[in-house]
Amino acid sequence: MSLPRFYPIFERADWLRRVLPLGVKLVQLRIKDLTSAALKAQIGQAQSLCREAGAILVVNDHWQTAIEMGCDWVHLGQEDLDTADIPALRRAGIKIGLSTHDHAELDRALSHGPDYVALGPVYPTILKKMKWHEQGLERLTEWKRLIGDTPLVAIGGMSVARAPGAFAAGADVVSAVTDITLNADPEARVRQWLELAR
Repeated sequence: MSLPRFYPIFERADWLRRVLPLGVKLVQLRIKDLTSAALKAQIGQAQSLCREAGAILVVNDHWQTAIEMGCDWVHLGQEDLDTADIPALRRAGIKIGLSTHDHAELDRALSHGPDYVALGPVYPTILKKMKWHEQGLERLTEWKRLIGDTPLVAIGGMSVARAPGAFAAGADVVSAVTDITLNADPEARVRQWLELAR
């Protein structure tokens, strides 16, 4: 299965209104701090916008809500795997992307037959405090060799300047967060990403 090569991550559906018209076809909604009702409203908005744009929406973490709302994709971290009901997700027809940071986590992820594997942080990231040091491009190459045809997503400290190296090292998809959201002109930056990913 192939995925669009550019994969931005946003914490509010409002961002999707801005970037989907530019041609983004794969996007993650990563919401950490909302009540259940507000969360559902955000996911519902994002679903509508993505369906209209013919884009793939990936919901981070909230797998029960994703099942309830008929979502197509979820992204789960390793902690989420402790509690997520993978068979229920599969029965609901939901595709699953999984985060990995070391070999043990990769083995665990692959045991679930993920629809993509994410490796990060490839570079140092300001987004969240992580116990993991930067993985580097060599690790991307190693991961791609180990996972074969499963799409590999590079995440963490990624920028337009760094993306070509990640693709060359074996990443199928590159994910970006702050390179867009902290940019003075996010739309222009998204256009650069889309050009690069063609």
